[in-house]
Amino acid sequence: MSKKHSNMEFRFIKYCIALLVFFAFGCSNVKYLPEGELLYTGASVTVKDSIIKKRDRKALEKELEDLLRPLPNKQILGLRPKLWIYNLAGEPKKEKGFRYWLRNKVGEEPVLFSKVDLDYNSSILRNFVENRGYFKARVSADSTAKNKRITAEYLVWPKKQYKIKSVSFPEDSSALGKAIARTSRRSLLKEGNPYDLTVIKAERERIDARLKEKGFYYFNPDYILAQVDSAKGDYEVHIKLKIKEQTPEKATIVYKIDKVVVYPNFSISKDSLKYKKEDVVLYKDFTIIDTAATFKPRVFDRAIYFKKGDYYNRKDHNLTLNRFVNLGTFSFVKNEFKTSDSLKNTLDSYYYLTLLPKKFIRVEVLGKTNSASYTGTEINVNWNNRNLLRGAELLTVSVFGGADFQLSGQNNGQNIYRLGAETSLVWPRFISPFNWEGSSEFVPRTKASLRYEYQNRTQLYALNSFKTSFGYIWKENSRKEHQLNVVDITYVSPNNVTAAYLEDAKTDESLKRIIEKQLIFGPTYSYTYTNTMQKRRKNTFYFNGELDLAGNITGLVTGANIKKQDTIKIFDVPFSQFVKLKADFRHYLKLGKESELASRIILGAGFAYGNSSVLPTSKQFVVGGTNSIRAFRARTLGPGSYFNVPTVNNYLPDQSGDLKLEFNTEYRAKLFSIVRGALFIDAGNIWLLNADPNKIGGEISKDFIKDIAVGVGAGLRFDLSFLVLRTDLAFPLRKPYLPQGERWVIDAIDFGSGPWRKENLMLNIAIGYPF
Repeated sequence: MSKKHSNMEFRFIKYCIALLVFFAFGCSNVKYLPEGELLYTGASVTVKDSIIKKRDRKALEKELEDLLRPLPNKQILGLRPKLWIYNLAGEPKKEKGFRYWLRNKVGEEPVLFSKVDLDYNSSILRNFVENRGYFKARVSADSTAKNKRITAEYLVWPKKQYKIKSVSFPEDSSALGKAIARTSRRSLLKEGNPYDLTVIKAERERIDARLKEKGFYYFNPDYILAQVDSAKGDYEVHIKLKIKEQTPEKATIVYKIDKVVVYPNFSISKDSLKYKKEDVVLYKDFTIIDTAATFKPRVFDRAIYFKKGDYYNRKDHNLTLNRFVNLGTFSFVKNEFKTSDSLKNTLDSYYYLTLLPKKFIRVEVLGKTNSASYTGTEINVNWNNRNLLRGAELLTVSVFGGADFQLSGQNNGQNIYRLGAETSLVWPRFISPFNWEGSSEFVPRTKASLRYEYQNRTQLYALNSFKTSFGYIWKENSRKEHQLNVVDITYVSPNNVTAAYLEDAKTDESLKRIIEKQLIFGPTYSYTYTNTMQKRRKNTFYFNGELDLAGNITGLVTGANIKKQDTIKIFDVPFSQFVKLKADFRHYLKLGKESELASRIILGAGFAYGNSSVLPTSKQFVVGGTNSIRAFRARTLGPGSYFNVPTVNNYLPDQSGDLKLEFNTEYRAKLFSIVRGALFIDAGNIWLLNADPNKIGGEISKDFIKDIAVGVGAGLRFDLSFLVLRTDLAFPLRKPYLPQGERWVIDAIDFGSGPWRKENLMLNIAIGYPF
């Protein structure tokens, strides 16, 4: 028998086994049911109305079905594997152990029809449609049983929907009545719109929010009464908004701020409100009771938006609380308003702040592996001081080290060792000639950092890297963040370059550039927008744009912008000149409660000019690896159709380019417990702007699409709450370095072949999601 026929038989047997397993899932659940019980498999709602448009009717049916309880057992492809696992595990003898975990954590107990209350569900549906304006609706319920399984069917006759005929606001002359009337322009209740109780509730909350901005501190939405009149029988309602007669007097009064008192050393565990006279600091409009002289008073001036004599405003209230939290020095922030004893219609504001430990050490140890067959470990030790200069400054001193070993593969024995240190200081304000504090709830920051790293690639070379930066970080709101480094300097110096590497560098300019001294001057700027924290949205987005300008001012001063024969040097090192742009756009489409489709596209371009003919190696783009095109080893793909072959000394050099295009899309779904699964496809490549004789096919052309690499795969993610452990197994569908007409390699896929698996299957293990 031929090998091809043998593989076909093997695959046929696997398919048969899979079908048998699925058949077992589908058929073995009901035999475990208690005597006389039926397995509840779900319900349907049908809206019986010819006036409502079909699309609106289907949408209403979906909303009504979501209200029904209980929910049936979860299904996958029409089957109930979690229920099957529950039955398979059986009754555990004790409340621990593998069987207990399998039955109660992975499995799911059967949902029995005896738990379904048809009358209760019918009343829920009736209330819902009446709240939508379908008054006097009628609902009936029935069920259908077959083979110990039962479904419920609900029929809804909604009748004609009532519309809003008119809306009126309070007309009295009181301050509260006038304030409510002034909000009518932006009312959610519009004439001609359908009656909807949820909109009425939202309107009350909108009015309350508006009043809170006008000083009505003690007001709340329950003090607004919405009278609905539908007596005329013309399927129209008149809505009249009134202030309830039982509204307390203090809810009708506008309040101003009198005293602002801050307790920076508040402790829940002991009485920290006791203080001595010398502990009281009067600063501008604030009273600061700092028993340990922990902070400079100006810290609170920047954080607190209320000033003596201001009207109470909930926006300023929330901004102040958020600023205290964002200072990063407090574990607990509490705010309390009390009616002032000294002045009528005023509030005293008290802030109780509990400190985090001022100094702390964090140690991080992690293991890692990548698709280039490197396995290693890394340790980071960080010492932090949260209040270095009594202004909520954060000082961080870090030392780190790591090693990567390639135990097998192309670069066996060429290990990588890293050692370094970094220190940074962050001020919770802008340090600049311009006095701008912003009005965001997020504290603007100034950051200065200094970093040194020594990297030794054994048998090849070592690099000393120095980096310093000074810049600003600020947020407009929770979605938009900016980072500007006005100073960003990088200096790289090589040493211990081996003769073998120098031999390879004679024939490859890119290898030579790696061991050249580099001097890069900033500035850099990045902008990030994201609304991914809004979990209820079906579509969420993430965007990050980066701009890197190197040597532009230096080039003007030294004249390097004018083309010259000789490269201009500073301290005997040529400085780099280039412009680099990068955009990273991501889209997340929620498909269900526990599933989504995540997509990403990356565009990048770098252009060297003036004092530089090419981008520095550290600034070029790369693809491949755990967070990129996962079917290819890191830094081995491209540029273009160039084939990355080992050097004469058996060294597989990193590949990089001036241009980058990458696309990824990934289907993610929860499987069970902490385990999530993913199916993904990655595509893209890098290119050179100019032709390189040592990298034939690496330059960009009008046919660049033909150089796109494509890979697919599947993975598991283990969500441990404090981190996500990710495993991805991928293989290529398209290899751009093969001859034209042979680049699609789908026909060559053969999971039963050892040589094919060794060459094509890439296992990536990482922490966190790829994007």
